[in-house]
Amino acid sequence: MSNSLTAPPRAKTTFAVVGLFLAVFLAMLDSQVVATALPRIVGELGGTASFAWVTTAYLLAGSVSAPVYGKLGDLFGRKRVVLGAICLFLLGSLACGFAPTMPLLIAARVLQGIGSGGLFVTVVATIGELFTPRESARYFSWFSLCFAASSLAGPVVGGLLTDVAGWRSIFLVNLPIGLVALVAVARCLELPRRRRTAPFDLAGIVLLGGAIAGLTLLTPWSIAIGVVLLAAFVLVERRATEPVLPLRLFRDRSFTVSALISVAAGFVFLGSVTYLAVFLQSAAGVAPSAAGLLLVPMTLAVAASSLVAGRIIAKTGAYRWAPITSMALGILAALGLATLDEHTALPVVVGCLTLFGFAAGLTMQVLSMAAQNTSAREDLGAVSATVGFLRSLGTSVGLTVFGAVFTAALPHTGAGPGAYAHALHGVFLCLFPALVLGLLAAFALPDRPASSSSLNFRYPPRRNS
Repeated sequence: MSNSLTAPPRAKTTFAVVGLFLAVFLAMLDSQVVATALPRIVGELGGTASFAWVTTAYLLAGSVSAPVYGKLGDLFGRKRVVLGAICLFLLGSLACGFAPTMPLLIAARVLQGIGSGGLFVTVVATIGELFTPRESARYFSWFSLCFAASSLAGPVVGGLLTDVAGWRSIFLVNLPIGLVALVAVARCLELPRRRRTAPFDLAGIVLLGGAIAGLTLLTPWSIAIGVVLLAAFVLVERRATEPVLPLRLFRDRSFTVSALISVAAGFVFLGSVTYLAVFLQSAAGVAPSAAGLLLVPMTLAVAASSLVAGRIIAKTGAYRWAPITSMALGILAALGLATLDEHTALPVVVGCLTLFGFAAGLTMQVLSMAAQNTSAREDLGAVSATVGFLRSLGTSVGLTVFGAVFTAALPHTGAGPGAYAHALHGVFLCLFPALVLGLLAAFALPDRPASSSSLNFRYPPRRNS
């Protein structure tokens, strides 16, 4: 196929990518930054019974809106969609900074979360559109570095800003930085402008949003409702003219297997993070601040393995090894975690956590690249949104399972360090089935090297659903 459109100059593209990553960094940061500011927020605004929604509302809004952004980007072009997401995020940040009551702060966090959901999905799809699959591996590794850096910086930045300038500053600081990102993307991101006339899949959006909300809220009734809505969503999408999540994507083995591994990765590597911190504080007996420091090597390992994987894939095109190695190392790390108790030396604990982080970093963005490798350019948004959604679904299921196992074990063993260590053994043992299934799925991933051909701005003819 001839390509009449040329790729933008490298320097201009670099500025655009920096702007995109800066926006993503802010969005990721705001999922963490409120943790250390919540006591001050509750002290000023009240709302002790609802303060958890300051975080939950942001994450839930991002999860629900992500698939919609993916489809909008496929239909109308990613540049205008990502600019809209940045504007919504900044508007939500401004509203958070001036919120006079707890309900209004939660509402502002919903608006901010809707913007963040668009950033995560659209930036991943934009990388796939700007670069060849092999080149994109390097940028996906930097995306993971943004995640790791924001995880490390979030609580620290939140605490410092709250102490120095008050809790409102943790939201208002987004405005000048976000405006820089907005200008960089607006001036430097060059993508083909397109608009396809198609009916809006409102029923699919409502059903999928309800399913995600139900599966994320983690109550028995909400999960049951979420499963029913998800089944209804599948039936509706099979008949939709322009589905928000095209089911035909699952005909591609690379996409389907990548999606399955994403579920396992979300279940294991994201769903268990809370319980790693619980072990350090409740079983190992370290202070909260020390627990945060002990988690730093794990976070750095996530970034390091992601960067290494990105470089290897960019050089060789081979990526099947990454999820296979991730799941295998995850099994070793889970074996180590399941043997920890209140008497285990801290260096051994940190070693297990670091191995766990290294395993996690090999999958997070590699799976997005693998799913995009064989997909049509017109489906990049839907592909990115689906992989992200299924990872989130795995995380939600993991949180539910781990919570049930942990809670069931505690009443029979008391509440001391030994009791917590015993309860957490059950949690870490639950990692094994998911890791084994993930490993089997990784071996089933087709061995198709990442393409190094220039696919920028090529849009194949539309395939029928």
